Amino acid sequence: MSRPTRSLRKRSKKNPPAVVQAATARTEATGRAVEVWCMDEHRVGLKPLVGKQWSERGKAPTVRVQHRYEWLYISAFVCPQTGESQYWLLPTVNTAAFQAVLDRFALDTQAGKTREIILVLDGAGWHATPQLKCPPGIELVFLPPYSPELQPAERLWSLTDAPLKNRHFETLEDLTVLLAEQCRRLEQQRERIRSLTFFHWWPCITN
Repeated sequence: MSRPTRSLRKRSKKNPPAVVQAATARTEATGRAVEVWCMDEHRVGLKPLVGKQWSERGKAPTVRVQHRYEWLYISAFVCPQTGESQYWLLPTVNTAAFQAVLDRFALDTQAGKTREIILVLDGAGWHATPQLKCPPGIELVFLPPYSPELQPAERLWSLTDAPLKNRHFETLEDLTVLLAEQCRRLEQQRERIRSLTFFHWWPCITN
């Protein structure tokens, strides 16, 4: 069990440009496109999200709140260079959940067939565990510890949270329906996503 752990940690020290260069050389004769994606998870739930809102001058807005601790997790994948994004709603975060999402992501993007994907993510335990089986065509690159500012996917949460702010939901199912609709809309807004996540230092690939 210790050998895979060392392997994952060794890969975590690679920087994206070096991995991109190696992947481009490796796939040059295959016709597969090389893309750099990133992913992150975010928790929402029945604990209210309170934020600013418009109101008449001189009148304080009133928001109904009821603190309950039932949670839902968003797993978001985004390619900053193109603005393509994918979202999954999950009841928990653990190795099994991440494995299921990663496998589906690889299937949907045709990783290993038409694309070679470098996936940048943080070093959460369920991301770096030796029990995780990375699908063909996907290579994981880990961010340095405690560096959320380097994660472009962090900027998606203001968009996913927008319709949930200052809202009261009777059940987690009600919240899920609204959040799923928002995620589907965001998947169609590539230029908006690109403008938020395509940092100036992010690797730019010309296939």
